[in-house]
Amino acid sequence: MGQLQVFKKTLKLMGNHFEISVVGDRPGEADAQIEAGIREIRRIEKLLTTFNEESETSLINRYAGMAPVGVSRETYDLIERSLRISKVTQGSFDITYGSLDKRLWNFDTSMTSLPDRETAKKMVRLINYRNIELDETHCTVFLKEKGMRIGFGGIGKGYAAERARVIMKEAGAVSGIVNASGDLTTWGYQPNGSPWTVGIVNPNARNEVFSYVNITDLAVATSGNYEKFAIIDGKKYSHTIDPRTGLPVTGIKSVTIITLNAEVADAMATPVMIMGIKVGLDLINQMNDIEAIVIDDYDRVFASKNLRFKTA
Repeated sequence: MGQLQVFKKTLKLMGNHFEISVVGDRPGEADAQIEAGIREIRRIEKLLTTFNEESETSLINRYAGMAPVGVSRETYDLIERSLRISKVTQGSFDITYGSLDKRLWNFDTSMTSLPDRETAKKMVRLINYRNIELDETHCTVFLKEKGMRIGFGGIGKGYAAERARVIMKEAGAVSGIVNASGDLTTWGYQPNGSPWTVGIVNPNARNEVFSYVNITDLAVATSGNYEKFAIIDGKKYSHTIDPRTGLPVTGIKSVTIITLNAEVADAMATPVMIMGIKVGLDLINQMNDIEAIVIDDYDRVFASKNLRFKTA
């Protein structure tokens, strides 16, 4: 047997930068395990994409307000889990977010003013997870209003990372990381036997780390306003839109979620940002096996009650 080392591959999947790593001592075996993970992510991408008119997601959207659409059990179950998260977060997470009228928002230098509250509210009128009708017996999904659209941008990366982890473990990978543009899942240990050290991005400088957590068999996801935003009258507005008001979120620079499952981590990061520090952390503190780190606009750091982390 050779010496244990980390083998990794970086590529673009689901429109995002993925880095897939496994620990092993045989390059050929490690490569096969990584390729198994990549195949699984590509399979999920085909299932969930809105860029292919024949995908299940596109069909659901096309028949909105007209007819239920039969889907695979996998898609049905993912939608069902999404609705559960919507209920828990009081609609701050909502896969009908795809119904947002995007003509209102252009988060670049050309955006110089916010829309009035009434206009913003109209733009989000079709966002309502309660208008998704599921029929478990026939495995169908129906969007009740014409013009409604679902999308898995808030949960798909995490789901794909989690599925890749399962498939890679089945292929014999005893340790590794699937990192989907900062939403990542880990299992096992580094070659030296220590847990994985995950850096949390400094929201003021994307290439810097502000803190570290040591984890194994856990997932981490971060939602931040540092990737896309607008500055209007000296105030920074996140590209994250509150689905209840149609207006951008302010007050929080980033939210990092640490939990057992990458799908849940991915899905919970944005809602905490939308709900705000107090309400968001209160929710996290009521849930089992999930923690959060929140950085506000003044660089103050808030954490859920059981979390321990090191600052850089």
